[in-house]
Amino acid sequence: MLNGLTDQEQQVKNWLATQGDAMIELLAELVNTDSGSYDKQGVDAAGEVLKRYFVTQGLALETIPQPQYGDQIRATLDHPTSNDRRPIILMGHRDTVFPKGEPKRRPFRIENGRGYGPGVCDMKAGLVMNAFVLAALKRFGGHPGPVIALVTSDEEIASPSSRPVIEAEARAARAVFNAEPSRVGRKITSGRKGGVFSRCEVTGKAAHSGANFKDGVSAIEELARKIPRFHKLTDLAPGTTVNVGLIGGGQTVNTVAPSAWCEIDLRYVKTKDRDQAVAAIREIAETCSVAGAKSSFTIKGEFLPLEQTPEAKALFDLYEAAASVAGFSVSAEFTGGCADSGYTAAQGCPTLCSVGPVGGKAHTPDEFLEIDTMVPCAQALALSVMRLKEGVLPPG
Repeated sequence: MLNGLTDQEQQVKNWLATQGDAMIELLAELVNTDSGSYDKQGVDAAGEVLKRYFVTQGLALETIPQPQYGDQIRATLDHPTSNDRRPIILMGHRDTVFPKGEPKRRPFRIENGRGYGPGVCDMKAGLVMNAFVLAALKRFGGHPGPVIALVTSDEEIASPSSRPVIEAEARAARAVFNAEPSRVGRKITSGRKGGVFSRCEVTGKAAHSGANFKDGVSAIEELARKIPRFHKLTDLAPGTTVNVGLIGGGQTVNTVAPSAWCEIDLRYVKTKDRDQAVAAIREIAETCSVAGAKSSFTIKGEFLPLEQTPEAKALFDLYEAAASVAGFSVSAEFTGGCADSGYTAAQGCPTLCSVGPVGGKAHTPDEFLEIDTMVPCAQALALSVMRLKEGVLPPG
């Protein structure tokens, strides 16, 4: 044992320290590959970038086909002699929020120690980190059981195809590390809000707004009456927020609007608050005050909250100690953002989120990655995985 590290831990740490340039090379290729959530061809192309790396490292690969969204990918490092056969999951998504062609407009670049480009921190850097951690463990061993890199395809739209795969993996897993970016100041996530994304559609009746105004039923007027009522459901004390983020409707300026719609974002802290808030939104959406108007309510997608458990706290303590060995200190904070980690935690699996390299301003043209955090974050994650064998978490 050297400096408190086992020989295998030291070998993994040392090897990762030499891989910074290779990590950036893989990251550049991944960022420059279009992968907007609805672009199946692009998301699958981004998957191929990672699959090629996994193959070069001798890792077992499985592709789970999806007809509409990108395929799911599992890269597995087995440990056939482990007493605990529950896999340790390194999770991350490769889809982004950006429109097709964004990497050509804003290709990967490095300026003043920061990397830029669509999805650079959210969360392509985390996927690269996971891939190199798996490669290091394949090369030197020391992992206490099977380790799986799960690469999903549609997190930015609430994981419509990935969620069943994620939940199935979590039910069988020992622990999950989700590689969403850590935040400036080396902050990872202690908890996340849940989110429900819904749509209200209003139907009215078209009429000429000059000659036949009285014959019309304005869907826009009905929607306009609803929006302040949606927003009044916000209650900051328990952390519940309701935001109408998109609206549309109408036919022409001189036509009484026959249709209108809006999309609504609900965020909540505790699972118990979810049903009450959704019921209130639904009632407003489906009840009309403009005579002749009709409306409907549809849930389009949903994230579950990440609520900290004693097991998750133990996982954070394990990571905090590993981070110290990798040369940095870390703290945890609550965030209103949603992630796939809520799905894994809801299955009762100890989950630690935001262990990816440090970044910020996700979903904007100013999204950035702190380049010099790639290697230390990979080292901390690898050591955390290796030290799960020490019994920090309760056995299954």
